[in-house]
Amino acid sequence: MDLTAQLDALLQRRQKIAKLRRLVVNDPKALDFSSNDFLGLAASDAMRDDYLQELQSMTTILGSTGSRLLDGNSKYAEDLERTIADFHGAPSGLIFNSGFDANVGLLSSVPQKGDIILYDELIHASSHEGMRLSRNTQRIAFQHSNVNDLAVKLDMVKHTKQNVFVAIESVYSMDGDVAPLREMSDLLLKYWPDGSNGFLIVDEAHATGVFGDHGKGVVCQLGLENRVFARIHTFSKALAGNGAAILGSDTLRQYLINYARPLIYSTFMPFSSLALIQSAYRQLASDNINKIQSHLQQLIERFRSKVQLPTGELLPSTSPIQGVVLNGNRPVRALAGFLNERGFIVKPICSPTVPRGQERVRICFHGHNTLDQVNLLVDTIHSFFEKSSMESKL
Repeated sequence: MDLTAQLDALLQRRQKIAKLRRLVVNDPKALDFSSNDFLGLAASDAMRDDYLQELQSMTTILGSTGSRLLDGNSKYAEDLERTIADFHGAPSGLIFNSGFDANVGLLSSVPQKGDIILYDELIHASSHEGMRLSRNTQRIAFQHSNVNDLAVKLDMVKHTKQNVFVAIESVYSMDGDVAPLREMSDLLLKYWPDGSNGFLIVDEAHATGVFGDHGKGVVCQLGLENRVFARIHTFSKALAGNGAAILGSDTLRQYLINYARPLIYSTFMPFSSLALIQSAYRQLASDNINKIQSHLQQLIERFRSKVQLPTGELLPSTSPIQGVVLNGNRPVRALAGFLNERGFIVKPICSPTVPRGQERVRICFHGHNTLDQVNLLVDTIHSFFEKSSMESKL
């Protein structure tokens, strides 16, 4: 069998078990309950006007002309990193081309030979990729957001002389729940009161812009800035841009410049992308963002108070990410398809992206959604279950 036939056979097999992924183009007239544009900045006139004004004020907007260590660096990029670090209350920041690159760069280079990484079992694929590329580290998973299980794992390694990293997300992309950051931070201090061996890494990808005053994130919301070794803030979710920044000490920044391969060997993002990030942070600093955050919470509370599921489960979440769990890929595809046909953009999240039995329709709320739209979404979800119940009786 030649290679093309082998690849096609694998695709056919995936289709038979309802796991075939496809690229889709959303209907521009449909109601968005799927994207990560939590604040609605991608469709914001204020954001667009600020961005265009920023571009007009710049002498260079195209390209970066090289990797950061060759010709891609600029005073504009370094000033922006200073702005981002100051905004989030961190000593220093370093921009990467994507959140994936940031996680891979951090976790593949910082843990030294023999170090130990404890990680939440639901942590993002980019973190797994970074850990996989790290140098002979011991990697131990703990149960999702389970402080007791983390304590058991920390107790197992408390006598090590190696560094121990705990890698988590502040808000999880598929479940939408918020990690017990304070309790986890307290645990690390219990085992290493002087901070000599235990280091917390927090990916704030889905919290940036949504949680904390002016969207500074969960770490800032809880006042834990000085307890976290590294934070990853991405710009491709609520900030309507692309790229990410790793926040930490000046030493961490300098180390990553020397050892993070995604930074060293990638052409840096163009000035136009940096300008978009600059505009996004100006939006975060404005008074309007707190109003958008308040509106988001109204939408979330309305949805959770109104939706009734005769089967399945609504995952516990206070974030814009809400999950309707139905057991199996086919049921979640059916619900998502039903909603899509009626003008709602939602997506089924199937195994193996999530564990078997935890397949769900992922619903996201945004600053541009209205309470009436949420009411209509809930009514349509109810209609799906009513239709399914009637068909099962035939």
